[in-house]
Amino acid sequence: MTQHDASMHRKYFFFDIDGTLTDDATHLVVPSALRTLHALKQQGHFVAIATGRAHYKAVSFAESIGIENLVCAGGGCLVKDGQVIESNALPHEQTVAMLQKADRDGIGWLIMKDDSDGVWMRDFRFLETAGFRKELTTYHYDPSFDYHDTRTIFKFYLAYTKEMEKDLPWIDEMGRLRMTEDYCIYQYDEKKKGIMSMMDHLQAPYEDVVVFGDGMNDLVMFDPMWTSIAMGNGEEKLKQKADYVTAANTDDGIEKACRRFGWIR
Repeated sequence: MTQHDASMHRKYFFFDIDGTLTDDATHLVVPSALRTLHALKQQGHFVAIATGRAHYKAVSFAESIGIENLVCAGGGCLVKDGQVIESNALPHEQTVAMLQKADRDGIGWLIMKDDSDGVWMRDFRFLETAGFRKELTTYHYDPSFDYHDTRTIFKFYLAYTKEMEKDLPWIDEMGRLRMTEDYCIYQYDEKKKGIMSMMDHLQAPYEDVVVFGDGMNDLVMFDPMWTSIAMGNGEEKLKQKADYVTAANTDDGIEKACRRFGWIR
């Protein structure tokens, strides 16, 4: 912290990416948001990304905008000053139980077992139901693949439509996210816990956390222990839980909030 900023109380900022830092229409970082991130750093605040994106995706984004701290993989992976300090896979027994039920009911799956765009499959049932994923994905086909022996499963995908859900009562035994009509994603979803772990590593009080988000997946990190700010373009349910609702991200919402609270000058 510079001598000029020494009187300012240090805050710990955690920003969602899509719809918060980036414009949904262009997928580019909003210029005023980028300007604000660096102004916060210059004022001596801690600045991090908080995202559900896997580490390999999140770190490339963070590096492109000059941010060295991450709570990524839904809170399962922590990066401080560019170094991974914590990485958590899904709970193995529960994950195996879900995959066994999927096999029993003929549901196709893909498994991510390392920090890459690679997914493993034992057959083609997932592709037959859902087709190829729109995101860049490397598919590994191995008829002998055994998820029982795969100790680190970071994410898995199950191919079932909304219409099929009523016949699959077990699908909510783990948290899931439906991004398309044809499949759901099961991944670590503990952004709040990840933020708390990061603060523990930093030996800083939770009350000094500030989170910015816009979507329903950000609800988990909006907590009364700290300050939660919803973007004006965000979901109504998130706004209702927020301590403050700022302008839309493309209307300089991040910068306006940080100036309003005196976090930047």
